[in-house]
Amino acid sequence: MIDTAFLVRRHAPSPVLSGLCYAGGLLFGLGVSAALLVQAGVSADALVDEFLVATFLTSEGLSQTLTAALPLALVGLSSAVAMRVRFWNIGIEGQLWLGAIAATWVALEGIGPETLRLPLMLVLAAFAGAAWIALPLWLKLKWGVNDVISTLILGSIAFLVVQHLLFGVWREPSTNFPVTAFYPESSRFAAVGWGQLHYGLLVVIAVTAVLWYALEYTRLGLYADAVGYNAKAAQAAGLPVRLTIIGLVLLSGALSGLAGATIVAGTEHRLSQVVGNGYLFSAIVIAYLARAKPIWIVLVALALAAVFTAGNVLKVFYGISEGMIVLVQGTVLISVLMAQFFSTYSLSRSS
Repeated sequence: MIDTAFLVRRHAPSPVLSGLCYAGGLLFGLGVSAALLVQAGVSADALVDEFLVATFLTSEGLSQTLTAALPLALVGLSSAVAMRVRFWNIGIEGQLWLGAIAATWVALEGIGPETLRLPLMLVLAAFAGAAWIALPLWLKLKWGVNDVISTLILGSIAFLVVQHLLFGVWREPSTNFPVTAFYPESSRFAAVGWGQLHYGLLVVIAVTAVLWYALEYTRLGLYADAVGYNAKAAQAAGLPVRLTIIGLVLLSGALSGLAGATIVAGTEHRLSQVVGNGYLFSAIVIAYLARAKPIWIVLVALALAAVFTAGNVLKVFYGISEGMIVLVQGTVLISVLMAQFFSTYSLSRSS
């Protein structure tokens, strides 16, 4: 009888079971998403062409996918490092906006020598993102204020700050549109000569490599896992729980700020109202699908970038709405999460 059945958490799910559940959930989510797009008027052949051929198997499409993946990888890493210590950073877009503001200030005001201007933009953007998450972190550690609410509110405030600047002192004087003037060449990432791809790629590779090593092969990763699984037990064992939380949460904000600088210095070359839109949900999707593992985050970011690249084509030529593209992402995420439930719990019946 169903009233005699109950869920039992597996002590250590086998890698085979976890892998099968993950792959099954991913394939199911992709299948449902494909069915939704076909129902919306996109043929099956067009899905293959746009999501595989045009995004990975052509030179132009692959360069667009790689370019779009750079900020996605950074915000995915941002969500992941906070997630490792059970801090729910729902203000990623706000920290991204602050990073873009800091980078724009350096670019427009011509701060520092030209040869150091771009590195200064990146450093100040990271500091701005870290500073923007510091208040929610302090509120949680001091009074237990819900981090979901505080980071979300600060994200909205950051967008209002951007609006104030774009409709005020930074408004483009020649067109009177709510965008800034274009950055000088010294404040832009140089192009690598392949589509829009720029040398921000090296920044993302370096950040990913350092985080991968730190989280997988140093004490930081051990401390983060211990705090994430059971902070009280880690505290009792003498681990630096508070310091670990502070360090990784501030790092999360810094990575989001760095993503903002990568966008404005790499592709947009100015600050506008759309620079940070849509990155919060994407960051959460990437971190969860990659299970907060840095290398996997890069791969998932590439896949999601392909969805964005193909989605732009579908919106133009097939009339697919932005909401449908978001629905595809959500469908895949929910399917994987549901599948992971079966690898984490087993159904048992009382005798």
